[in-house]
Amino acid sequence: MSTESVAKRLVELCRAGQFEAAQKELYAQDAVSIEPEGAPAGAMGDAKGLDAIFKKGEAFQAGVEEMHGVKVSDAVVAGNWFSLSMMLDVTMKGHGRMEMAEICLYHVKNDKVDREQFFYDMG
Repeated sequence: MSTESVAKRLVELCRAGQFEAAQKELYAQDAVSIEPEGAPAGAMGDAKGLDAIFKKGEAFQAGVEEMHGVKVSDAVVAGNWFSLSMMLDVTMKGHGRMEMAEICLYHVKNDKVDREQFFYDMG
């Protein structure tokens, strides 16, 4: 599967809100997930390995009261890298409704995502 094919499939699954399905299908077992510098450590911080990435997703979902919408751009592909923008319209427990916007960067090796990195404003 080419980087472009992985990117298109990831976009398709994310637009459908199927984030864990995307990880199961497209991620390497030793994938890493990187949050912005200064992000709190713990369940929502950096993760190494697919199991840790699943736990990170579960921790995020546990904080969601209601998901109102997801917008995902088409991917921009360059070699083994691709990026996309993502916006979540979500009500978080104890924080109310908010829009979360980020740039997501991915690296593909051996037909699987082996690295994801997120860029967003904190606070």
